[in-house]
Amino acid sequence: MNLERVVFGFFIILTLSLNAAFVAGGVETAAHHNVWILTFTIIVNLVAIGLKLGDRSQTGALLLASGLVAGLLLITARIVWIVADPEGGSGPGPGEMADIVSIAMGALVANVIATVILVGDTLLSRR
Repeated sequence: MNLERVVFGFFIILTLSLNAAFVAGGVETAAHHNVWILTFTIIVNLVAIGLKLGDRSQTGALLLASGLVAGLLLITARIVWIVADPEGGSGPGPGEMADIVSIAMGALVANVIATVILVGDTLLSRR
């Protein structure tokens, strides 16, 4: 067992799981979406991007690209949250929350792609 691959896979799957946890719930309901889950998802995604930087293969390039897309979208969602709720009190309104969740859902797609690439690469390397 390669410990480096285990850690790498852990962060890829953790990012996907956290992203899915954030977008679950009513799209326009701020109470269904925790700002700390979004923030932690960004941090874990940035760690995963850092781990992807050392891979010089074509698969590594695709994983890095998907990670960068997810990171950009998650950071954008967090910025929209900050702008929509400047005092940090009641949370964003329904319209802004729908925007935030939609942007985070785009990041979820990028994270699913990264996970599929990772699993596919692992299965192909086993043969």
